[in-house]
Amino acid sequence: MRKLGFALLAFLVVSAIYLYAWPAPNLVYPAVVLAHAGFGVLVTLLGLRYIPKLRTSGLLAGSAGALMGVGAVIGIVLIFIGTSRPQRYALWAHIAFCVVAVVLLATWLVRQRRANSGVSSGTPWGAFAGIVALVAVVSVAAWYARGFWSKQYAIKNPNAAPLTMDDEGDGSTGMFFPSSAQVAGKRKIPAKFFMESDACARCHQDIYNQWQKSAHHFSSFNNQWYRKSIEYMQDVRGTKPSKWCGGCHDPAVLYSGLMDTPIKQIIHRPESQAGLGCMMCHSIVKVKSTMGQADFMLEYPELHELAATKNPVMRALHDFTIKLNPEPHRRVFLKPFMKEQTAEFCSSCHKVHLDAPVNNYRWIRGFNEYDNWQASGVSGFGARSFYYPPKSQQCADCHMPAAKSNDFGNIDGFVHSHQFPGANTALPTANEDPAQLKLIENFLKTAVTVDIFAISHAATPVGGTAQAENSTSFAVGEEAEVKTTGENTTESVPVTAPLDETNPVLRRGESVRMDVVVRTRKVGHFFPGGTVDAFDTWLELKAVDDKGQPVFWSGKVEDDGKGPVEKGAHFYRSLQIDEHGNEINKRNAWSTRSTVYVRLIPPGAADTVHFRVNVPENVGDKIKFTARLCYRKFSWYNTHFAYAGQSKDRVAEPLTKASYDDRGFTFDGDLADVSGKMKSVPDLPIEVLAEKTVELRVVPKNTPLETPKTVTKKDEWQRWNDYGIGLLLQGDLKGAAAAFVKVTEADPNNPDGWVNLGRVAVQEGDMERAREVLTKALKINANLARARFFYARVLRSDGNYDGAAQELQAVLAQYPKDRVVRNDLGRIYFLQRKYDQAIAELQQVMEVDPEDLQANYNLMLCYRGLGKTEVAADYEKRYLRFKADEASQAISGEYRRKHPEDNNERQQIHEHVSVPLGPTSKSVTPVKTAKTTQTHGASAGK
Repeated sequence: MRKLGFALLAFLVVSAIYLYAWPAPNLVYPAVVLAHAGFGVLVTLLGLRYIPKLRTSGLLAGSAGALMGVGAVIGIVLIFIGTSRPQRYALWAHIAFCVVAVVLLATWLVRQRRANSGVSSGTPWGAFAGIVALVAVVSVAAWYARGFWSKQYAIKNPNAAPLTMDDEGDGSTGMFFPSSAQVAGKRKIPAKFFMESDACARCHQDIYNQWQKSAHHFSSFNNQWYRKSIEYMQDVRGTKPSKWCGGCHDPAVLYSGLMDTPIKQIIHRPESQAGLGCMMCHSIVKVKSTMGQADFMLEYPELHELAATKNPVMRALHDFTIKLNPEPHRRVFLKPFMKEQTAEFCSSCHKVHLDAPVNNYRWIRGFNEYDNWQASGVSGFGARSFYYPPKSQQCADCHMPAAKSNDFGNIDGFVHSHQFPGANTALPTANEDPAQLKLIENFLKTAVTVDIFAISHAATPVGGTAQAENSTSFAVGEEAEVKTTGENTTESVPVTAPLDETNPVLRRGESVRMDVVVRTRKVGHFFPGGTVDAFDTWLELKAVDDKGQPVFWSGKVEDDGKGPVEKGAHFYRSLQIDEHGNEINKRNAWSTRSTVYVRLIPPGAADTVHFRVNVPENVGDKIKFTARLCYRKFSWYNTHFAYAGQSKDRVAEPLTKASYDDRGFTFDGDLADVSGKMKSVPDLPIEVLAEKTVELRVVPKNTPLETPKTVTKKDEWQRWNDYGIGLLLQGDLKGAAAAFVKVTEADPNNPDGWVNLGRVAVQEGDMERAREVLTKALKINANLARARFFYARVLRSDGNYDGAAQELQAVLAQYPKDRVVRNDLGRIYFLQRKYDQAIAELQQVMEVDPEDLQANYNLMLCYRGLGKTEVAADYEKRYLRFKADEASQAISGEYRRKHPEDNNERQQIHEHVSVPLGPTSKSVTPVKTAKTTQTHGASAGK
């Protein structure tokens, strides 16, 4: 019996080492788990006989027996409560008590054997030390084996981007191409694998309930907006290009092979209504890059059939084993990158590009939530940001906030919310889910602020134009260097500001420019984010006098707030057109051939918006101005198209090709079969994200014009700074400089005002002025990274390449993943003909973003310098692949002539005027019924 007890004890020790070091999702591991628990109970029962004897065998044996007894009791308790995260302290206590007990017991056995051999019965310290050392070595080895597993799942970018889309994923012959997604073994995955999220609910009920309401759940053809876009795409382009979307939106359809069938034929199958379930994200075993477009690998778990079994006995045994030791389950479904590289993980679907297999054209950017976050101060990687936040944040910090839960896997009573709060107000509206809508509305609050900041009686300067080497139809922020030509004036426009501090007056009959500042505060990516061609985000300015008369209104919504936004509003969006100049408004990004304008605000930045207000002669004595930042997902046109849009013309040339669609559409389609609970065209809510009001007095026309007045306060320096940032980003360099001077006046010891003056001076090419103000900033904070970056530009202009490189190296010591800083350093090495050093720096840019335009260009030059023409030619191909088609801007000319409001919005610096406020004809009003939506009075147009 004694030998049996020691044999069982030895098995427990060996099995414990195995269970800790090599958790694996196979049948052997759970068998060992059950054996460890079962034999542990048996050893405990045997211990009831032997532990009392140990207590009488001296301190060493007695201590071993007592500790083993405590460890055994904890182990038995763990059999009932499991070892998930809430029980982790009990698990560690069980391990600790048992390890110490085994060490003491082994030492006592050595002493007993020595005593039986006639050797001194004293404590064998040498043996004790050896046993401790052995335990330590085994523990460290087990810890290393456990840690080594996690390292193989780190997300790393390749050294270079693919030369063509055919080199992405499984290539042009792949089952899922043009999606970059791959499945281990190049096989299909049964659709039901993605449709069994209810199996997860057995242990994760709270998370399952959260997911049920989320946009992820409604990502597929249970979402009418998405459904219509794919039906339309397949009508125009066929089924294969639509797999580009399916890689992220339709796992049950794509990975089972169903997406070769037109979706209209299988729209009501469960696979088409499944959305993104648990298994879509949690079965990703590798993210191959941060280039997005579903650039990941899925794996079908070996034991999935066991987990999803309907057999109650097998299900109970499966669940019991997981609760007893959840580590293999965790390793299958919670890879390290999901926690440690959340943003890189999310980039696989929240960053996309299109190329010839999708659009029959060339590479263009779709949308990109990742790169601007990565390059900004929010990520902690951006050295050049206007503001450094108190702490860095990843996607999950905002979009998966902590939620109270007792689910298995909770940490201290919280889980990451799988409701994924974001900005999609359309889905909860269509699904009649007021709780989810309220969650999103609360989430959107305080993300952005508005400030009615200044007025001026002078004319607005002529706007500069963007000088970025755009590689995208999306916006370019801190992930690339963007220049503007600057305005054509020599002086800044004098302003009176802030309005709530200076209290200026307006004169009857005069014309003034009013400036409103929109500032991103709790946004970690561009504002707005996502598919910015598909929804309405605009700044409204409305003025009403004390008689109740509206005297100014920009951003008015037709049909009493239910129709389209007036065309002259200040929009935040990407306005794209197809080959024939038709607006991209049907989620038909594959037809994009030219971009009219893109206006988005980077995180921690601002936009300064100008309004031309003409004060009426008959206005009252006071005017109340209200600025509102408004948001509606989706746009009026896109919603009506998604629900009721149809054309009487066939999909055929010459009216329709991949590059254009000249057909007319009406909004009178059948609504009985649309996806979602609502069987009418939804009246989507217009969310007011931020609002500010200011009231100004009105004086007689002949009152002398006031001298412009400004007020600067130390605690309000950011208002002037934000105003200047907005002017700087639109190319009003003189106006920006004047605003930043006010920052230095408000607080001369704040380096930001001096740094931003340096930004302006560098952009103007006034390097002596830049040297002066940046030196002041560095005297205040010698290690301020953004100051040293721009000071390096000054030194570089002097030809002091070594000095500039030294400054940039100091910046990189603080921010090693700032791609623009590394690009600058690589460029300096190139200018010094230090090609190998330049390549080393530029390759580190590739580790951040293999599609970086500047890095690919400079690598081309460096390899040419080394005489490696073949390598240089490859980088030239990549550079030309990612660079914008500049000739495509010619397409926008005719469109801009026909749409003067959009042409105005295209200008970097521009003004907005009021809509006519006199009697107007009624707007076209959709009539909604259960079956049809008819538009009276006009066709829906193109």
